[in-house]
Amino acid sequence: QVQLVESGGGLVQAGGSLRLSCAASGSIGSINTRGWYRQAPGRQRELVAVIFSGGTTNYADSVKGRFTISRGDAANTWYLQMDSLKPEDTAVYYCAVTPYGRTTYWGQGTQVTVSS
Repeated sequence: QVQLVESGGGLVQAGGSLRLSCAASGSIGSINTRGWYRQAPGRQRELVAVIFSGGTTNYADSVKGRFTISRGDAANTWYLQMDSLKPEDTAVYYCAVTPYGRTTYWGQGTQVTVSS
């Protein structure tokens, strides 16, 4: 069974930065898709960024140029560097991983609040 633990959320002023971390326990294999999602109050969960096994990344239009997803040096870790944060980035952020041929696993979520 795979378990994901996020860290790094918090309260920051607009224009500031935060770095979210996700660590997976259990086997996620060498072929997988890792991502970050967010859900603001009253809204559906949406994709923020994803990184594929080959290193290709995709971003939501709303965060392009401000957020960066990356894999860590340690196996089974990945990050979301968030710069130039805006109040509209306020949400609960979730990390997720989809190992090849398997279901998607989710973290418990971490709150990010950006004050104006």
